Amino acid sequence: MKRFYRYVILSLVLLLVAFSAVGCGNTAEKEKQPQAEVGEKIVIGHRGACGYLPEHTLESYALAYAMGADYIEPDVVMTKDGVPVVMHDIHLDANTNVAEVFPDRKRSDGRYYVIDFTLDEIKSLRVNERVNVDTKEAVYPGRFPVGDSKFEVPTLEEMIQLVQGLNKSTGRDVGIYPELKEPKFHLENGIDMGPIVLDLLAKYGYDGPEDKIYLQCFDPDYLKRVRNEMGAKIKLVQLIDEGDIYEKMMTPEGLDEVAKYADGIGPWYMQIRDAKGKTDEYPVINPNLVADAHQRGLVVHPYTFRKDQLPEYVDSVEELMKLFYYDIGVDGVFTDFPDLGVKVVQEGPDKK
Repeated sequence: MKRFYRYVILSLVLLLVAFSAVGCGNTAEKEKQPQAEVGEKIVIGHRGACGYLPEHTLESYALAYAMGADYIEPDVVMTKDGVPVVMHDIHLDANTNVAEVFPDRKRSDGRYYVIDFTLDEIKSLRVNERVNVDTKEAVYPGRFPVGDSKFEVPTLEEMIQLVQGLNKSTGRDVGIYPELKEPKFHLENGIDMGPIVLDLLAKYGYDGPEDKIYLQCFDPDYLKRVRNEMGAKIKLVQLIDEGDIYEKMMTPEGLDEVAKYADGIGPWYMQIRDAKGKTDEYPVINPNLVADAHQRGLVVHPYTFRKDQLPEYVDSVEELMKLFYYDIGVDGVFTDFPDLGVKVVQEGPDKK
């Protein structure tokens, strides 16, 4: 029954892809669209369309594609045998049944790490909706039921093949937006993920500044290595977290440094406008962050816009995205609900 359920999901997703191609007026002969520039509004499918299907599954990516996302985000981690797979965490236990299949493979901290398993072992696991590892309860209770259907962990190559295959069959030109997850951890465990990922990207034609790709990372030292030592020519985005190192990044002087190696920044949206709608309280370090970044030629793509996790100053995620796109002036947003992002962009700033 679960296998049948999965086929039903895949069929519905593929129907949506077909309708999206017709609705957008795309043809196979349509010319490739240029890379996004400062001022252009793009929608990034965060972990695919994970508001509707379990994150980082091929089904979630296909649904994000069908919903009209301009870019789709795969988080990248490495297996024991050096294969890039897509998963948000370096751990397996929040999104798979690894504890059931390999109960004796956890580390001393009680966690199961992707890098301790071969690709074949990871492919034997079942992906589920994200859960709290302590309570086993769904992080977002209103989303896809935990444990229903059969999903698996894709490789980065499989994700790329899906997107490029759909680009060919629909005539669209959807990009990818990979994130290198915790490269320092991978180095400490014997794998330098950057060269492996860059080689794979180049294999599929992602090797220049005009290609439909952004490569992102929170680690500024590693992102500098990607640019300066590994020679990456693709567009790079410096993700911004909390902490002193990131607070300095958001100052005009810090942005000057970021612009030397990156093409954009990815802050948490509440680092631009906080939960109370003010710009003079923590964590807002620079109330002119977006304008300052634009002055340095950096695109601004904040994360993550969710209809089931809203700040108190808006009533809907559509209102939130409209505020950021058109009042604050960001260039794109990461959203778990790409259909709603597409709706906001299509309606434009004047829709009430």
